[in-house]
Amino acid sequence: MAGLTKESPSPTAITVHQQSRVLEVGFSDGREFRIPFELMRIYSPSAEVQGHGPGQEILQTGKREVEIVALEPVGNYAVQPTFSDGHSTGIFSWDYLYFLGSQERELWQKYEARLQAAGVERDAPMDAAAAAACGHHH
Repeated sequence: MAGLTKESPSPTAITVHQQSRVLEVGFSDGREFRIPFELMRIYSPSAEVQGHGPGQEILQTGKREVEIVALEPVGNYAVQPTFSDGHSTGIFSWDYLYFLGSQERELWQKYEARLQAAGVERDAPMDAAAAAACGHHH
């Protein structure tokens, strides 16, 4: 399995909860996480969100209501969700899902700090200009 050690916990169950907008993931080490779709969307590992290097992350806003409309397996090491806003390029490895689940509180704090620093609201619509700024057209 790509980049994973035998010690890495793997999911034993993955459930998409549309009503509460969380991805419930049970891992082989016994831990269970309920990862909000919004958190997955704003921390998507895709270039569209992460940019092409440190400091180039595109701040995602207006994602509180985002839903996962499809969840495709990628090999046996990851899943690729399609979000209701059309974003579908993020591949979430088991390691990354575990990271999101186990670091959720810190990740929310980091996100709120970035929103404050940028002077934008969590529910602000994504600025089309910002999305186009990295030179890709989706």
